[in-house]
Amino acid sequence: MSSLYLREDLEPAAVEASGVASVTGAEAKHAVTVNRTRIGERVSIGNGRGLIVTGPVITADAGELRIQAELIENVQPSSPRIVLVQALAKGGRDEMAVQASTELGVDAVIPWSATRSVSRWEGAKVAKGQERWASIVREASKQSIRSWLPDVTTLFSGKDLERLAAASHMLVLEPTAETALTEWEPNDHELDIVLVVGPEGGIAPHELERLQAAGATLVRLGPTVLRTSTAGAAALSVLNARLGRW
Repeated sequence: MSSLYLREDLEPAAVEASGVASVTGAEAKHAVTVNRTRIGERVSIGNGRGLIVTGPVITADAGELRIQAELIENVQPSSPRIVLVQALAKGGRDEMAVQASTELGVDAVIPWSATRSVSRWEGAKVAKGQERWASIVREASKQSIRSWLPDVTTLFSGKDLERLAAASHMLVLEPTAETALTEWEPNDHELDIVLVVGPEGGIAPHELERLQAAGATLVRLGPTVLRTSTAGAAALSVLNARLGRW
């Protein structure tokens, strides 16, 4: 099974000139001491911005992992982007949602403090929460060998979502919606598709009304009610098929 390691400052020109790619520090230590990567194994190194370099390991120690650059790929970002707005949720269900959605190809993640969110980020927790989600996204991207590392924004409020609805295809997952996600068709293929997933208790009626007034569309996934940890991933699967990503 192939593995991906990240080095954000890796540039295509430098790899093409040297014929090698490497990671150092904590990333190299993890590769060698935790993953037990050895010389001769075929792995990938990426920069999280479209570059993926693949080849056999030629140096493997705790200070540096180097590979021969047999294959250099520059992958263009997806268009349209799919953005997940995930409401904060208790019991780590929001983190489960972020991890699964990253593995399934989401292009950006927005944490949302919904009215019915039991979990709250306040004060210093805002920066810590964003950092935690970014770490989850990074590890999930490595596990799924993604060429682009999804962005994790700062915490959004309801007002922030209303502004975003006016500039995107915002799809709010709501079990009582008349329109099924499988029936929805975008009228502009350049705009981001923004999936909004509520917390454990669902999205409050006044939030639904305000998002609709701002231009959002309510959509349902099926006859059952999914948890906040699985709804976004399920919707992503539908959109991946519809957009030809899968």
